Amino acid sequence: MCKDYIVRATAADGQIRAFAATTRDTVETARKAHNTSPVATAALGRLLTAGAMMGVMMKGEKDLLTLRIHAGGPLNGITVTADSQGRVKGYVGNPNVILPANSKGKLDVAKAVGVGFLDVIKDMGLKEPYLGQCALQTSEIAEDLTYYFATSEQVPSSVGLGVLMNRDNTVRQAGGFILQLMPFCEEEIISKLEKRLSEVTSVTGMLDEGCTPEMILERLLGDMDLTINDTVPAQFYCNCSKERVSRALISVGRKDLNEMIQDGKPVELNCHFCNTNYVFTGEELKELLKKSR
Repeated sequence: MCKDYIVRATAADGQIRAFAATTRDTVETARKAHNTSPVATAALGRLLTAGAMMGVMMKGEKDLLTLRIHAGGPLNGITVTADSQGRVKGYVGNPNVILPANSKGKLDVAKAVGVGFLDVIKDMGLKEPYLGQCALQTSEIAEDLTYYFATSEQVPSSVGLGVLMNRDNTVRQAGGFILQLMPFCEEEIISKLEKRLSEVTSVTGMLDEGCTPEMILERLLGDMDLTINDTVPAQFYCNCSKERVSRALISVGRKDLNEMIQDGKPVELNCHFCNTNYVFTGEELKELLKKSR
């Protein structure tokens, strides 16, 4: 049974749509796969959580979402890919970043990320994927996504994301929420929501108190006719396999494959998303050469 899940809900008679997630196991799986430092885990975990929630906003079974941060900080960028079924994967450019705590004594995600841009790519089976981009505002990720929704998708939103670490650098809590106002939202509802959001201290604080995603939404939207629509399991999942990597090797062409065979050494390829290594022996490379054109 997967403990991580996402809740989809509406409130205020459909004027607000809401998503909340708990993603501790997802982020811990990513931390183990990439051996990330605490600040790298926090940054990657926030974007993985956002990706999982934004993924389930998509309708099509084969729809894919990619969130990509390219910025000048020592993390050297973050990439996350999610599908519409709560499956998400991702990596950071440099998993070993160690930085002093920020002025609040917290992990300095903003400094690790640095100044740059956020890309949102949605592949929904159309001729061209949708691409939205915005400049990072604070590089804390949640605020940057709030800004993205407002500017690129014209949807006023509030995004909260958090990752809390244990002293042994494993993940203690991870999760988040996304609240979105529909175009016909009344002023009274907006004011009420703004007041409520100002009272929320932190996502990780709520999770550490034992709040489930349902309880987080209850705290934010409880007196606004909150309706939980459904829940979706969330997990770190990579669909790489030796067969897929074989196809990539075949696509490099006969000349390069021949050179690898002449080299006489096994070839090792690494999946960026889950850090799995695939080794191909000389014999396997010869088989692939037969299949290439």
